[in-house]
Amino acid sequence: MAFSLNLPVNSVSFGQVSALLLRGLYERQVNPPLFTIGGNVDLSTQTPDEGFFNWVKTLTDSAAYLHSRDNPTLKLWHFNGGMESFSNKHILLTFYELDQPTKTELNVAKSCEKLIFTNKYTQEVFKQHNIDSELVPLAFDKYNFKRLDKEYFDDGRIVFNLCGKFEKRKHHRKIIQAWIKKFGNDKRYFLQCSVYNSFLSEEQNKSIFAESVNHTKYFNVHFLGFHPTNQLYNDFLNSGDIIIGMSGGEGWGLPEFHSVAIGKHAVMLNASSYKDWISNENSVIVEPKGKIDVYDGAFFTEGSAYNQGKIFDFDEDDFISACEESIKRVESNRTNEKGLALQDEFPVSRMTNSILQICEQ
Repeated sequence: MAFSLNLPVNSVSFGQVSALLLRGLYERQVNPPLFTIGGNVDLSTQTPDEGFFNWVKTLTDSAAYLHSRDNPTLKLWHFNGGMESFSNKHILLTFYELDQPTKTELNVAKSCEKLIFTNKYTQEVFKQHNIDSELVPLAFDKYNFKRLDKEYFDDGRIVFNLCGKFEKRKHHRKIIQAWIKKFGNDKRYFLQCSVYNSFLSEEQNKSIFAESVNHTKYFNVHFLGFHPTNQLYNDFLNSGDIIIGMSGGEGWGLPEFHSVAIGKHAVMLNASSYKDWISNENSVIVEPKGKIDVYDGAFFTEGSAYNQGKIFDFDEDDFISACEESIKRVESNRTNEKGLALQDEFPVSRMTNSILQICEQ
């Protein structure tokens, strides 16, 4: 059965997932019509591949005359805007990070012929509202990420990495402030923060960074700017020894997942989508301690028709204890051998096959 795609092909996380799915289809020589959300194709973050780039252009150029509304159409998007479709057979693949679907979100979910989530936790949240869904775990992006095995520092330091655009949901400020209480200005340990939020201004980002360290200078805490390509981002991920994944709600956790899969040690919160791929063998696990409201007045506003609810919280002492345990693992072996196994456990072929099966049923 023929099917079509409606994807954001851009530089943010949804765009990365779109590109990965497209690469999987390209390898399989499957050629669905492609309608891009926003009307643009931005593959500037991707590892250059002329054949793949030209193929994507062919899909978009031919979409308007090859597509039929009778074709199932897979859309990757938020619930907000998720009801808009090119097809009478609407398939929505979406991320959801919270725990209290609104009436609007439930109605969008019910309007889909098929609904796809990336993790079991979200599936269960919606199942409690009698919404059935398909599960498609995300995959390791072998096209853009790999272990480089090069030396970045010659002083034996152990480097922690913190990723994702700065948000309350991801607990960035809490993580940084807990870390500096224990490790601040200790030359044995460094914290690299790739938390630049491109939805905020340069001045807003600088202000957030300063507030996160209480307007105090710590020589071993570094804030980085936006990484415009995956090649640069891969280099950044490789420069660390330990990835911190303590977000209170995630659809998958792409930077953390790719870090562990290239052999980095990890301190991970045992909650939301993280539970689908972390283990005691590949991560030092922190158990959550209750929940808190997600509302931050910027990206999550109480009373909105979308994105309402709570996120998982954690105890700072538990987090620091996990950091100390992870340091021991690094001192024993800089490579997280169990983490490397994620590349084989979550291959692109598996994700692609799952999408094809859902679209062609």
